[in-house]
Amino acid sequence: MNLHNKTLLITGIDEFVGLRIAELAIAQGMKVRGLQTSTEQNKKAQTLGIEIINGSITDPTTAQKACQGVDIVLHTEQIAEEAGAINHFRDVNVAGSVNIAKAAKQAGVKTFVHLSSVMVYGFNYSNGVTETGVLSGDNNPYCQTKIEAEAALLELNTPGFGIIIIRAGDVYGPGSIPWIVRPILMMRQKLFAYANDGKGVINHVYIDNLIDGIFLAIEKETYGEIFNITDGQETSWKDYFMRLSAMEGLPAPLSLPKDEIKLFLKLRVQGQKLFRKKVDILPESIDFMTRPYACSIAKAQNMLNYKPAIDLEEGMQRTHEWLQKTDIQKLIK
Repeated sequence: MNLHNKTLLITGIDEFVGLRIAELAIAQGMKVRGLQTSTEQNKKAQTLGIEIINGSITDPTTAQKACQGVDIVLHTEQIAEEAGAINHFRDVNVAGSVNIAKAAKQAGVKTFVHLSSVMVYGFNYSNGVTETGVLSGDNNPYCQTKIEAEAALLELNTPGFGIIIIRAGDVYGPGSIPWIVRPILMMRQKLFAYANDGKGVINHVYIDNLIDGIFLAIEKETYGEIFNITDGQETSWKDYFMRLSAMEGLPAPLSLPKDEIKLFLKLRVQGQKLFRKKVDILPESIDFMTRPYACSIAKAQNMLNYKPAIDLEEGMQRTHEWLQKTDIQKLIK
């Protein structure tokens, strides 16, 4: 498929991934429409000339309106919190995903790309896990509902309406809340520590590499397929967080036992709730930061000819340049 002049609907366009996809899609000559839950006007989206529709993916009328006249839907809207009530996650991550996909199918959209996550493998998967690996919700609502959404969407894959699943790694780069903004804010307060000597592997993927992988999957019309997309580097958690602190000229973070960090965060959350302050980081986040191995991207390399162009060093440099001109405190909602 030639992407030039195609009309692309991006759900969750007001978030980090969605907005960057819009920028790069427009640079490729695509027409972009965005769907967002927030009613806030995004200045960058306005500057790019993107048509913005406000509303929820869970609302059939909004979904139908958003999908009219669209060639491709790139579905990034999700609840990506570390913990919470599973029914809340299911409403958006599963029911919302199915609702927007059915609206797309009814509107004659040809291609539907669902942004999933390598978190469908849970927290303790095998080394080099592939797309056929065992899926595990690990009693986590995010992991579980991403698994459920994939299964429900693939049932809609038919001739004339193609579903593509992208299992993204840990997406970092300018604007990334979990892997750039929150750790740095915690480091600035001298409250950040990594767990268990930083053992294990972060499956990082620079935002532009992820989008390259998505566009390749669309161009090659790989309908019904699932792809792991990461940078393909085996970077330890210690190495990643040490790079992050050094990039900002901050003291190197300490290592503490996982259980001690979770207890500290649990007490911190209780204190924040007591004083009616915003809870900034949950104890369950540590489970996401102690995963053991790298995921395989061999399928994407072979089928898509996916080659991550930006390595960790360059990705960190680009992120550093963005940090120097950004007040990241304002990005925490």
